[in-house]
Amino acid sequence: MDRLGNDYSQRGYLKEDFRLFHLKDQNKDAFSLHYHTFHKIVFFLSGQVTYLIEGKYYKLKPWDILLVAKNQIHMPIIDPHEPYERMVLWVNDAFLQQDKEEDNNLLSCFHIASQKKNILRLYETDLHATKHRLYALKDALSDQAFGHYTMNKCLFLQLIVWLNRYYLGADAPIADVTYDERIETLIHYINHHLDEPLRIDQLADTVYLNKYYLMHLFKEQIGYPIHRYILEKRLIRASSLVREGVMLSEVCDRCGFGDYSSFVRAFKKKFGVSPKRYAKSMPIS
Repeated sequence: MDRLGNDYSQRGYLKEDFRLFHLKDQNKDAFSLHYHTFHKIVFFLSGQVTYLIEGKYYKLKPWDILLVAKNQIHMPIIDPHEPYERMVLWVNDAFLQQDKEEDNNLLSCFHIASQKKNILRLYETDLHATKHRLYALKDALSDQAFGHYTMNKCLFLQLIVWLNRYYLGADAPIADVTYDERIETLIHYINHHLDEPLRIDQLADTVYLNKYYLMHLFKEQIGYPIHRYILEKRLIRASSLVREGVMLSEVCDRCGFGDYSSFVRAFKKKFGVSPKRYAKSMPIS
């Protein structure tokens, strides 16, 4: 299962608080594993699609909702004989942080998605209300009347609040998800220990597997060699920290690079510029 050329690519740039798209595709070659620096919500409308997110395969039904947290690596696997139609919300992390409180964190749904499950399948009554909110937002975004920005923001926040409520109350398992629990455990371990060396022997011991079988299984499930996955995750985190204004020496340490020169070489190879130039070109997030 080889779905990539050289590395995971970053897709899309979001300067606004949020954006909504209504899309339809039929070319399976248009999709590859990628990530975003913002959060994404996919409202699946039609097609034959299995969505891969960090090793989990979700077989979608119409009006399934997928929440993809920023920096999660993902891709849709589509049947090219049927159009893949969906509505997609891009959501700026900083925008949701503005109203963050201990008992009112609008990012909760994305945290749950990244740790447990990315899919939300609603009961019919809840689905009707969600459709109403989504289409109200879509209609409002095309309106330039007085107060349109405030109206758009209110409708968007209403939708996010309800999605959080659904997510926080959704305990039933979803039947249409397949994954290897050992790989899920390993992915969680890697993403929480990126500041460490993460040697293959150590990782194999974590999930009680022979290291050669682990490397085979990981590539089979994820579509990418484990050492490249780790490097990509280090670099994705590094780019996020650079955008946050973290000192480059600290970025190097927090992302597990053995030395600064190795960090600079790897960063430049992926992003085309040195970390210092990248920092100067990016607004602080």
